[in-house]
Amino acid sequence: MNLIAVQDEAPHRKLCTDCGVSRTDDPGRCGYTCQFINPDYPRLEQRAHGRLRGTEGDIEPFFGVIKEMHQAALKPARQGAQWTGITTRLGEALLASGEVTAVLCVGPDPEDKWRPVPRLITAAEDMATCRGMRMGYAPLLELLEPAIAAGHKRLAVIGIPCQIYALRALEPELALEHLVVIGTPCSDNTTTENFHEFLSLLDDDPEQINYLEFMPDFHVELRYETGSKRRIPFLQLPIADLRDDFFPLTCRTCVDYVNTLSDITVGYMGGRGEQWLLVRNQRGKAVLEHIQPELSLTSPTSSGKRYSAVKGFIENTRRATGGLPLRKMPQWLRPIVGKIMPLTGPKGLEFARTRLEMKAAESILHLRRAAPKRLRTMIPEHVWKLAEPYGINAQEDER
Repeated sequence: MNLIAVQDEAPHRKLCTDCGVSRTDDPGRCGYTCQFINPDYPRLEQRAHGRLRGTEGDIEPFFGVIKEMHQAALKPARQGAQWTGITTRLGEALLASGEVTAVLCVGPDPEDKWRPVPRLITAAEDMATCRGMRMGYAPLLELLEPAIAAGHKRLAVIGIPCQIYALRALEPELALEHLVVIGTPCSDNTTTENFHEFLSLLDDDPEQINYLEFMPDFHVELRYETGSKRRIPFLQLPIADLRDDFFPLTCRTCVDYVNTLSDITVGYMGGRGEQWLLVRNQRGKAVLEHIQPELSLTSPTSSGKRYSAVKGFIENTRRATGGLPLRKMPQWLRPIVGKIMPLTGPKGLEFARTRLEMKAAESILHLRRAAPKRLRTMIPEHVWKLAEPYGINAQEDER
């Protein structure tokens, strides 16, 4: 059975990704559940994982609490999967085993395959209807109360970081017997309408595109209804042609790219061509064990250097937040550099650390421009530490 949320208008706030809390019976809970108001990652990490992230080395300061980390692929890959189908398969296994009676996730809108719509899945065979990437905002958590009212006390939730932060903040109030949290990384989300605009810049017939993924080899892969594929180097994407507000302030200032409060995070950044699993606690390990015989698991690898890439990104971000034009690479040089980047750029875990340092700097610089009073509450200590090697330090009134 699928329950699809009614898409009513949410109360408007400047910094809001419409996670769904504002649509529940008590929208006032946004005040203490929203990651864009007054987040408390240490408190929620301690509650979710039983300890805080480590502060030394190059793993937990970047990626949060880690019990195990794998490069992974489902064998064989599921047909129509975004990568190999691990996230969908986890939901199927939880339902089939009876560990949960429902999975709260998102699927495609019947009228628009790219628009995410909250769904409550109660049959393992229905999980496949939710596979793949969506682009836009979905009030996932508005289905929490209907799910519990329908008798679902053993629940799995698959969500992006802003949804999972709010879920963890609400967790003590939900009176659930069992909660499994599967997180996917997220960065630079936008509205579904904006995403259609982006697709139209990539192809003259954007309706034929049925798959888009940013790959860890510095390319975007497009797939088409015809079965053909196309790969575009990052440097040749029309990012500079997008409107200034294409990416909203929420996504430019998000501090939780890797979904640190989930029991298990399923992504790609550190996977080097395969998926990347971050098992964060014993519950996440137990979830993975449901499908471990179906997986190819190897240790993540790392190569290359990130410093110059992050430094260049920060310089462009400073110019953008200061109202200056971006420094654009000459068109003739882009194909050349696009071929060099996959050979010399950071890969594997170093690629993931690159993106996290970029996001840390981006969040601080955009808040300084657009909402400086929010810096004291929105930027956690571990994010300041990621930005410090690049000369971005908290001023007295920012910490």
